[in-house]
Amino acid sequence: MTGVVTTNETTERLEYLPGFSNEHCSEALPGALPSGRFSPQKVAYGLYAEKFTATAFTAPRAQNFRNWFYRIRPSVVQGDFQPIDRGLIRSGPITEIDTPPNPLRWDPFPVPEGPADFIDGLVTVAANGSVGVTGIGIHLYLANQSMQDRFFYNSDGELLILPQQGRFRAHTECGIVEVGPGEICVIPRGIKFRVVLPDGPSRGYVCENYGAILQLPERGPVGSDGFANERDFFAPVAAYEDREGDYQLVNKFMGNLYACDIGHSPLDVVAWTGTAAPYRYDLKRFNTMNTVSYDHPDPSIFTVLSSALDSPGVANVDFVIFPPRWMVAENTFRPPWYHRNLMSEFMGLIYGMYDAKPEGFVPGGASLHNCMSAHGPDVDAFDSASDAALEPRRYEDTMAFMFESRYIIQPTKFALEAAQRQKDYIECWQGLKKHFKA
Repeated sequence: MTGVVTTNETTERLEYLPGFSNEHCSEALPGALPSGRFSPQKVAYGLYAEKFTATAFTAPRAQNFRNWFYRIRPSVVQGDFQPIDRGLIRSGPITEIDTPPNPLRWDPFPVPEGPADFIDGLVTVAANGSVGVTGIGIHLYLANQSMQDRFFYNSDGELLILPQQGRFRAHTECGIVEVGPGEICVIPRGIKFRVVLPDGPSRGYVCENYGAILQLPERGPVGSDGFANERDFFAPVAAYEDREGDYQLVNKFMGNLYACDIGHSPLDVVAWTGTAAPYRYDLKRFNTMNTVSYDHPDPSIFTVLSSALDSPGVANVDFVIFPPRWMVAENTFRPPWYHRNLMSEFMGLIYGMYDAKPEGFVPGGASLHNCMSAHGPDVDAFDSASDAALEPRRYEDTMAFMFESRYIIQPTKFALEAAQRQKDYIECWQGLKKHFKA
């Protein structure tokens, strides 16, 4: 099995990831992985051993994530970082503008006409918490150019990436992960990568998680199966780039961007073993739980991944999806009820139509309903659902998602002032009539 990667055309090779906390091993050359010990006196092929630690050294075993890399050069072989323009990238807390309590919604943002790779095309829509401590950043990537001689890693958080238009291929230190609309790629904090766009211009959503590593939520009374299953997560096979040149390495650190010169590709890991790998998940594999009797359940039953806080059941961020599913609840208003939450909700739509907002909320768009902000079905959704025949109905070809957080999600100045913001969003509820009869 060869893992040499020198062109943008190389495709991914993935292997089953046997549980988030279980060891995964991969080598691009036979015998590159040491046997019996992680750091022998001399590594095969003249490689260097390097440990990559993604959590505290003494974290409990099930929450302890680390890799051993066996690479051509250690990561210290690079130039000095210097600050560069961060463009429209921001981190929590957002202090450049006040956060309004209003419900907010945006039309899709266009991919720029000028050259823009993944880094250039990152635009922050909102953030919360405090970078370096906990919280999240919510970004869009609007890219039309692959990264060939430029590499990136994020010291501030892990990245959950959802392409909405075009495929997204990440060449990482652990190998290659490719995802399309309806799939996700998670890249751990600190992992170096470059992004290739096999289909040309690409657009998508990014959740930058400053807090505890995303993991599968507990199932509780559901039992041993359901929701997202471990067997459906895939890690990359080892693949390395052995090439030299005048390259740039970009780092996001404490909300700012820094760059240094590097004379070789930093994706030169020939073998690795560990628990802190990038991974891919197809959202269509989510085993949806839903009511088969009455009432619309809380969206927490659609949680794919969760970054926990110290309080049980309270999340720094929950990643929730609304996939294809059957709706069979009897004598029930089936769309989400009108509601106000402690948790703040940022929603996006990958494809299809979202049942509570048949108009105005379109693929590539977004909405934000912050803590205790009232929201729910628009007038058309309410009227049609109130009179609909309550027969089994299949929701097909739809994929909406939500980043749900305990902390207030603060939109950026750019997002609040963007032409894509729907200034009349509040009007979608103003036609709701009084039906009360004493």
